[in-house]
Amino acid sequence: MGGPVILVCDQIHDDGVKVLMEAGYIVDLRTAITASKLIEVVGGFDALVVRSRTKVTRCVLEAGKRLKVIGRAGVGLDNIDLVAAKRLEIIVVNSPEGPSNAVAELVMGLMFSLARRIPEADASMKKGEWIKGRLTGIELKGKTLGIIGFGRIGNQIAKKARALELSVLVYDVSFEKVMQSIDEAGAEAVTLDELLRSSDFITVHVPLLPQTKYMIGADEISTMKDGVYLINAARGGVINEEALKEALLTGKLAGVALDVYEEEPPRDQSLIGLSNVVSLPHIGAATVEAQRTNSIIVAENLIKILGQD
Repeated sequence: MGGPVILVCDQIHDDGVKVLMEAGYIVDLRTAITASKLIEVVGGFDALVVRSRTKVTRCVLEAGKRLKVIGRAGVGLDNIDLVAAKRLEIIVVNSPEGPSNAVAELVMGLMFSLARRIPEADASMKKGEWIKGRLTGIELKGKTLGIIGFGRIGNQIAKKARALELSVLVYDVSFEKVMQSIDEAGAEAVTLDELLRSSDFITVHVPLLPQTKYMIGADEISTMKDGVYLINAARGGVINEEALKEALLTGKLAGVALDVYEEEPPRDQSLIGLSNVVSLPHIGAATVEAQRTNSIIVAENLIKILGQD
């Protein structure tokens, strides 16, 4: 007993903590730790486990004199300074396979919500209204879904969409790596321009990188067909929110579903307050199954890297 000391900064499933403790590690659970306190105490730990709340900045990494590894329970790594981690030779691992099905199922739910105006109908009923005549929607069958980014989540979405009899178009920056998966999913590889012009629904699944910042802006939206529905359950900065708002107000976009935002939580309510916007508080991976899988994968990765004393 008494191996490396691990600080868990955000809430993870108990099974992941159990795996670490059974491996002989000391696990310190401080799931509400502040940024300033983290910098103050991080020097005493060999590893950190975080989700999206905790920001692992350059200052945190430089203060972590013993740090060997950062474990991110989830997909995105934009809350970790990867440049500083590489410079300091601190390994960063995550669990991209963990929440794939959870996010894919959420995207399908958002498509149904937009198509059948479910949130609007529910809100009206709770206000004592009966607006049946104003809630005509559309069916998903026979429509075209465009998926931008064909990693694990995009692949899962394509398979589910095909089962619902949608046509699926895919754009990815690395087609050579995913062509077999695209074919197996029954989807079609196209250019980004063709996807934007031909899709009735568009969902974005790319990481937030300098090259993907605002990859969907006013120009890209203008290329889309009128009345398209747009979904973002990836990262907020991938889509320009001002361009989104303008397109919603003019009717270019029929509806938007957002699980992520440029600022979280968003202080500006002008976008999410629109009646044709379905907004969620970043719950894509918030299922019992995904959180358990995330925590176990990260725990096992930390054990492999840290080894046993």
